[in-house]
Amino acid sequence: MKSNIGRREFVLQSSTAAASGLALAGAAATAIGAPAASASPARGATSPGRRIRVGVMGLGRGSALAAALASLADAEVAYMCDVDRRRLANGMKQLGGAKSQHPQAVADFRKILDDKSVDALVVAAPDHWHAPAAILACSAGKHVYVEKPCCHNPHEGELAIAAARKHDRIVQVGTQRRSWPALIEAVEKMRAGEIGRVLYARAWYANHRPSIGRGKPAPVPEWLDYSLWQGPAPERPFKDNYLHYFWHNYWHWGTGEMGNNGVHGLDLCRWGLGVDYPTRVVSGGGKYRYEDDQQTPDTHTVTFEFGDRAIFWEGLSWSPRGMEGESFGASFHGERGTLVMTGSGYAIYASRTRKSAQRMSRRGMACTCKTFSPASASIARRTPILSRATSRRCFAISAISPTAPAARSTAIRKTAISLATTKPCGFGRENIGPAGNRLFDLQPLRRRTRRTLSPRLC
Repeated sequence: MKSNIGRREFVLQSSTAAASGLALAGAAATAIGAPAASASPARGATSPGRRIRVGVMGLGRGSALAAALASLADAEVAYMCDVDRRRLANGMKQLGGAKSQHPQAVADFRKILDDKSVDALVVAAPDHWHAPAAILACSAGKHVYVEKPCCHNPHEGELAIAAARKHDRIVQVGTQRRSWPALIEAVEKMRAGEIGRVLYARAWYANHRPSIGRGKPAPVPEWLDYSLWQGPAPERPFKDNYLHYFWHNYWHWGTGEMGNNGVHGLDLCRWGLGVDYPTRVVSGGGKYRYEDDQQTPDTHTVTFEFGDRAIFWEGLSWSPRGMEGESFGASFHGERGTLVMTGSGYAIYASRTRKSAQRMSRRGMACTCKTFSPASASIARRTPILSRATSRRCFAISAISPTAPAARSTAIRKTAISLATTKPCGFGRENIGPAGNRLFDLQPLRRRTRRTLSPRLC
């Protein structure tokens, strides 16, 4: 691959690299749950003294990922890449304080792929770049960490899986909650039958996002390589409300709230229920709040049916209070109780005759709560507790006696708060490489040509 090829040749090359793995796509489509093959070690893994060299593409979210990598003794950030010269300079500055990190600054990620000494590419560019960059990285012999969603549309996801299989590369997707200890524990409890047979799961995301306004045609800023930013997407004239975040709300480059934050909740639901493909999908909603350029729904509900089980997702981009009083979460409903995941912890609410318990962890903190009866749980209140050790807020459950509300100060059964040392969550656990399971991120169905289907058909 040459770094000086034109845009059209680049798009064709990307398609060719993906098509070379199509022969494996059919097998990958049925590989969910199949025994994992042993992965080939990453280059350099057999040399304990050699650090893994990584290039980071996209320095919005990518700056945080680069900082996390720089903190690891066995990783080296070899390249920082962004098409925005301001972001590139800022990212380099942020990483400047890290010892033993001396990355090169580049605008074109293909220069990273040309470097044979680089082991992996981190893809944190906009959604329309996720799958094409991952495919090209695999074909160049690099392993990949790609932010969610793994693709802009399902077809590209199949191509990325094919490329990972063909080139024997590990491709890891940023569904980080699969690495959080409390949530792993929660899923293990469901697997062990803690709430009985689980028949239904729901997830939600709520926020108070501003209007994206009405974009006006404008000259491309001198600090931006707009052609490279568009990359594999058909070119469109520049408008002043595209960058750096509102592109999420255009089908041409983004995937809406479902592809942005819904992926995390849906992944938890699929993980907890142990399901793969739905047999039926019903979607509804629309754009109700603002009169602006947004194309994706600001109010969106989707039901995914799996025969004997179902998942429900709700996205509200303009109303911040979600289910359970939380902006993000997932709940699992079984024959013997309900398990609710919020933040990085979970709570189990039992049926009428069983007790309930809660465990919540907040990035280095763990709150272990005593069990309490369903009657007490009905008026349980959350008491915010601030840890001096971590300066992070967590919540404890205080169960109040329902028979003596006036004597709350003496009736509270205080919870036990303990500090727990946990490793950084780091990257997601779900791979689509040779040693992992196949990932399926449900997103609005759109064709490779980027021609939009109606949201009602998603």
